[in-house]
Amino acid sequence: MDNVALGQIVHSRAGRDKGRYFIVVGLIDENYVLIADGDLRKIESPKKKKIKHLVFHDKFADDIVKKLKENQRITNADLKKTLQSMGLL
Repeated sequence: MDNVALGQIVHSRAGRDKGRYFIVVGLIDENYVLIADGDLRKIESPKKKKIKHLVFHDKFADDIVKKLKENQRITNADLKKTLQSMGLL
C-alpha cells in the first residue's frame, strides 16, 4: 500500500467498471480502497475495490486531496470536473 494515496487517479482493470477512471477517496487497509468518479460511483456511496484490481497513475486530483485533508464536503460535480479536466471521463 506504499504507492496508494488519497486523491490518486486510478483505473479499473477488472469487474463491471473495467477501463473506467476513478479517484481514490478513502483508504481502508493494505488490500482495499474506496473509489468514486461522481458518475457511476457517487461520493455518497464509493466503491470498495481491491488494490490488485486497480492500475495506479502518477496523477493526483490536488483539489480533491485538499478537501479530503481539510474535511470539506466533496461533491459529485467536483469529481466529474476533475476527471473531465484531465480528459479521463
